[in-house]
Amino acid sequence: MRGRTQVSIQGDAFWINGAPTYAGRIWNGHRIEGLLLNSRMVNGIFDDLNPETRSRWAYPDTGRWDPDRNTAEFCAAMERWRLHGLLAFTLNLQGGSPEGYSRDQPWHNSAFDSSGRLRPDYLGRLAQVLEQSDRLGMAVILGLFYFGQDHRLRDESAVIRAVEEAVDWLLVQGYQNVLVEIANECDVGRYSHPILTPPREHEMIERAQAISRQRRRLLVSTSYQGRSIPGEGAARTADFLLLHANFESFPERLAHQIRMTRRVPGYAPKPVLVTEDDHFDFDKSRNNFLAALGEYCSWGYFDPFADGFQTIPANWELNTPRKRAFFSNVKEITGH
Repeated sequence: MRGRTQVSIQGDAFWINGAPTYAGRIWNGHRIEGLLLNSRMVNGIFDDLNPETRSRWAYPDTGRWDPDRNTAEFCAAMERWRLHGLLAFTLNLQGGSPEGYSRDQPWHNSAFDSSGRLRPDYLGRLAQVLEQSDRLGMAVILGLFYFGQDHRLRDESAVIRAVEEAVDWLLVQGYQNVLVEIANECDVGRYSHPILTPPREHEMIERAQAISRQRRRLLVSTSYQGRSIPGEGAARTADFLLLHANFESFPERLAHQIRMTRRVPGYAPKPVLVTEDDHFDFDKSRNNFLAALGEYCSWGYFDPFADGFQTIPANWELNTPRKRAFFSNVKEITGH
């Protein structure tokens, strides 16, 4: 039965099934209750429709790429993440660079066709992920667009159709554990469609919020690149605010970025999340993770390196010291 996991917001805190996340938890003087610790797992339903690049993602043991295997292994690993106290992960209908970081992105990974219609095979894999997360009591921050792939949609009308179809599908299916991220790093300067970027980023947020079924709508936002703060339109309209901390290796500056986010005109109390940060230093007394917690901001792990969670083919298990260090920290901080 879908809808077992219901995510909501009360002030600047996240709630799941009528109670704040990590209820009553305080760690080293930091309030953890109401946070949504997360990890970037955007390629959990990845595929490549470009025959010229598809072979790049071949599994070593079979010599071929298999999107269904990727999603099945993703779902199988999810319970271990949850046992360590992770309550959320980011997924994207256009993924993220399967190389970790890329300038050119010739592969074709999009759950939307050129007109903005949803592809059934992607929806099948997405449903598997959402069913498992719903069963485990986890939230999914679901991105719709990625700047390496948004050009696959032919025009602005197709972008609007894609948002409407995706949000309506989620509502019809009855998922209540999904938070929508319209565009990954809307201000990065590499999107093909201006409606996804500043100063228009609030338009798609409002359009998605206006879609409802049985008096229920989804919570919606959009994210910004490292060292950026949200625009005024997003600060006023988004249900929560999404930051990235790529390129920010100084914890004090990340803390400042979070504080400045809460000072953007139009901001009212709402959750602030970092959902992408490739700085770790988990063995040090000061790092970006701790800096975010000190500002009552959720933090998201981004592992773009070889054998990380973004490079394809991905190993979704805790198979590296870096992954184990992150999840050990989550386990300690959340008291799991």
